[in-house]
Amino acid sequence: MKDKFYNYIENLQNTITSTLEAIDGKATFKEDIWVREEGGGGKTRVIENGAIFEKGGVNISSVYGELPEVLRNQFGVKEGDFFACGLSLVLHPINPFIPSVHANWRYFEMYNASGEIVTQWFGGGQDLTPYYLFEEDAIHFHQVCKTACDKHHLDFYPTFKKNCDAYFWNAHRNEARGIGGLFFDYLKETEDFSIENRYDFVTEIGNSFLNSYL
Repeated sequence: MKDKFYNYIENLQNTITSTLEAIDGKATFKEDIWVREEGGGGKTRVIENGAIFEKGGVNISSVYGELPEVLRNQFGVKEGDFFACGLSLVLHPINPFIPSVHANWRYFEMYNASGEIVTQWFGGGQDLTPYYLFEEDAIHFHQVCKTACDKHHLDFYPTFKKNCDAYFWNAHRNEARGIGGLFFDYLKETEDFSIENRYDFVTEIGNSFLNSYL
């Protein structure tokens, strides 16, 4: 699964960046390849000073190694290794009438001392932050999210929308950050959903991103 999902986010990064470059028409993404000393690395792609995008990043990473202490404590294990990969993006347009957007989709595996997978899950989401609210933009963004979710389970959209509203609530301001979207985490294999079902759902959401924003 880890190779399958990493290949997916590699292709998705290429699709998103090439599409955004074509729309901007002026700036291109500059790529920086980095290596993590403990294992893994990633590709950071940044666009700036364009005709449409003031600055944005569409980044992927794949990291692995010894499970950090905070995660060992969280899962109650003394030792073990992990693998994690994902795509994360944020886009800030020049025109204040165009909203900023944030999204990420990720996958995690944890192994025991014998190298066997002991747990695995998907997470991710996307949210829209308008500076000037146009109702039709908000409706379109949420409708695309709902349509993608409904293909997999009718409970997904209301559940993950509620999660997003709670996750991006600024308590000190008593207001939401933007108009929300989707947020989900720890999507594991269950009696109702295989890990392949989870993969299908998360990639459905990733594939719908450009349609939701553009």
